[in-house]
Amino acid sequence: MMTKMSNPFLKILSTILLLASLFIYILVAPSFFASPQLYKHLHLQAQDFEFCPSNYTNHCPCQDPIRARRFSKAKWFRKERHCPERTQRLRCLIPTPPNYQTPFPWPKSKDTAWFSNVPFPKLVEYKKSQNWVRLEGDRFVFPGGGTSFPEGVNAYVHALNRLLPVSLKSGYIRTVLDVGCGVASFGASLTDYDILTMSLAPSDEHQSQVQFALERGLPAMLGVLSTHRLTFPSRSFDMVHCSRCLVPWTDYDGLYLREIDRILRPGGFWVLSGPPINWRVNYKAWETEPQVLEKEQNILEDLAKQLCWEKVAERDHIAVWQKRIDRISCMEKLKTSRSPKFCNSSETDPDAGWYTKMTACIFPLPEVNDVHEVSGGVHEKWPVRLTTVPPRVRSENNDGFTLKAYIKDNRTWKRRVTDYEVMLKSISSGKYRNVMDMNAGFGGFAAAMVKYPIWVMNVVPFDAKSSNLGIIYERGLIGTYMDWCEPFSTYPRTYDLIHASGIFSMYMDKCDIRDIVLEMHRIVRPKGAVIIRDERDVIVKVKEITDKIRWKGTVVAGDQDGTFHSEMILLIDLNDTD
Repeated sequence: MMTKMSNPFLKILSTILLLASLFIYILVAPSFFASPQLYKHLHLQAQDFEFCPSNYTNHCPCQDPIRARRFSKAKWFRKERHCPERTQRLRCLIPTPPNYQTPFPWPKSKDTAWFSNVPFPKLVEYKKSQNWVRLEGDRFVFPGGGTSFPEGVNAYVHALNRLLPVSLKSGYIRTVLDVGCGVASFGASLTDYDILTMSLAPSDEHQSQVQFALERGLPAMLGVLSTHRLTFPSRSFDMVHCSRCLVPWTDYDGLYLREIDRILRPGGFWVLSGPPINWRVNYKAWETEPQVLEKEQNILEDLAKQLCWEKVAERDHIAVWQKRIDRISCMEKLKTSRSPKFCNSSETDPDAGWYTKMTACIFPLPEVNDVHEVSGGVHEKWPVRLTTVPPRVRSENNDGFTLKAYIKDNRTWKRRVTDYEVMLKSISSGKYRNVMDMNAGFGGFAAAMVKYPIWVMNVVPFDAKSSNLGIIYERGLIGTYMDWCEPFSTYPRTYDLIHASGIFSMYMDKCDIRDIVLEMHRIVRPKGAVIIRDERDVIVKVKEITDKIRWKGTVVAGDQDGTFHSEMILLIDLNDTD
């Protein structure tokens, strides 16, 4: 009897509660939804992404100076990458500065940049006596001066060319790392020799040196020798250069010099200009006690011997060392006097370069049969190097699988770049200079693009199934390791063309792909272009995001490999975007 009576009672009670809730909603809802913060949040989720405040115009998320203050100054650790947590990532669009103008085309950009694009006069004043950069009206002019270039960078490079045992025009030297690059005038001068220089510098009080370099159309990225390895594989560079770069080479048991040894290929050169080189002549000009400089140079010379580097020249304030092509004979001599500290297997892969701690040890080189054989294989001279099978591919012992994949990859990208030329006329017109390939593979895209006056930052995800960045360097190209769940080490508006093949499929289950699209928006230049190549379902998802940042994209068919593996291309030409 009680159960039968309770059902009507519960229905009446439920009705009363429902009406009461509706009455409260009618009273509260208008003021609730009138909240601008809530409305803005809902608008952001449902419609377009909004622009960040104007003070984020030059924002570098992983080199943010405010966040950097939380970290120690020891070993320059504060200057390393310190990225925001994923929950702290900006979900807004980086605005362009007022009066932004399209950068000058190459090669004019090498010498000139618009002030409105990089509005930082501080460097002009700070380095005025050294003639790094001048402000003339509405533009910067780069006359080629520098701390170690009193007669200009071209005169400095000519002097270096006379010291090197090989000519800069020979093609023997193709890939160079310039540590502490300033505004990249050294790399700019080397372009006259068809040499590709990766200019590296931290964010510092001079403001945006790397940004100046990229605005000039020169390869550059933010980076510092601190506690982690540089983001390059072993045996990458033909030459590493430091001109008064302020790196403490002799500290920490030669930790940073050993890192240079890791990334310098056998037969490659290390060039150091400035203190303590030739200190007997220069100590007064440097205003440093001669005893201090003498001690530093002695330690430096001893470290170079431990690394089996041979000094090949020293004149004025420049010294050149050459890394031996193998270490057999050198190590036999060293064992009689001291025991060199080699890295062991627990100290990780020599090619690892993504958040990998440096260790003060020497990585063994690939084995050779005799003293005349080059460890790791012979590198052909440029430009033959680009079209020759790289030593790392030749040495793979997998029944030729890597070689076949490499050859197929080259053919594929030659055909695809030809297709891109039809889709995007600006590729062949010379409009683009700075290009990024977000998932470079063997570097086939960059190799196919080399006929144009561009350079390509070949990015290889650190956790890719096949890490081929070492192969890319052996081809005479440059690049870096990366995790696209984090922002890239560059300033906003630094790339004309971004190419992303398969990157969203790779990261779909690793992080929020909206952050990757927003990062692309941060680093691509206004009036630039983006090419996204991926599976059909992925392209649909990415297109939804690009629509929300007001990019007008066109979807076209890519390579077709059966019903379930059809590929699509999302082409975004920002010339067509309001």
